[in-house]
Amino acid sequence: MTKFAVLAVCGALAVSACAPQGPALGPDGKPLPQVYRTTDEAAVAYRLLDSVNSLRQARGAAPMEMNAELRAAAATHSRDMSVQNRPWHFGSDGSSPLVRVQRAGYPGKLMGELISETYQTELETLAAWMAQPDTREVVLDPKANQMGFAWYQEPAGKIWWTMVTGAGASANAPFQIAGQ
Repeated sequence: MTKFAVLAVCGALAVSACAPQGPALGPDGKPLPQVYRTTDEAAVAYRLLDSVNSLRQARGAAPMEMNAELRAAAATHSRDMSVQNRPWHFGSDGSSPLVRVQRAGYPGKLMGELISETYQTELETLAAWMAQPDTREVVLDPKANQMGFAWYQEPAGKIWWTMVTGAGASANAPFQIAGQ
C-alpha cells in the first residue's frame, strides 16, 4: 500500500507540472508581451482613423480622411525601418518624410510623421503617441486633414508602425468653382 501511495503522489506531481503556469515573465517581473497579429489591414487602419478622429473631435479639430498616397509612403517607411532594424525618420537611402510623400505622389503638404517599433496594437501605439506632447500635436494638428497609416509586421511579431499626416484638397471639401 505504501508503494501505491508513493506512486500516486509522484503521478499527481507529474500531472501538476503539466498544468498551465500563467504568463511568462520577463527579467523585470512583468508579463512578456503577447504577439498581436494584424490580419485585417482595412479594419486596423480604419479603427485607428476612427480613434484619431474621436480625439480630434474632442479637441475641436476637423476629422482627417485616409489618403492613398500618404498610406503608400507610410507602408514604404514601415518596411524600411524593419530592414534597418531601427525606428527613425530617415530611409535607408537617406530619404526624409518629405521626400517619401513626394515619391508617393502626394500633392498636398506634409504635416507630420509618427513612428513606432513595438509589439503593441494600433490603439496602444496611438495612446503612446498621445502621451507625449510633440507626437500628440501631430495627431491633433488642426491644419492636417489627411493621413496615411501603415505597418510592417515581422514574422516574430514585432510591428513597425508609421502614421503620416498632410494638408491637402479633401474629397469631402465643398465644391468650388474656379474664380469664386
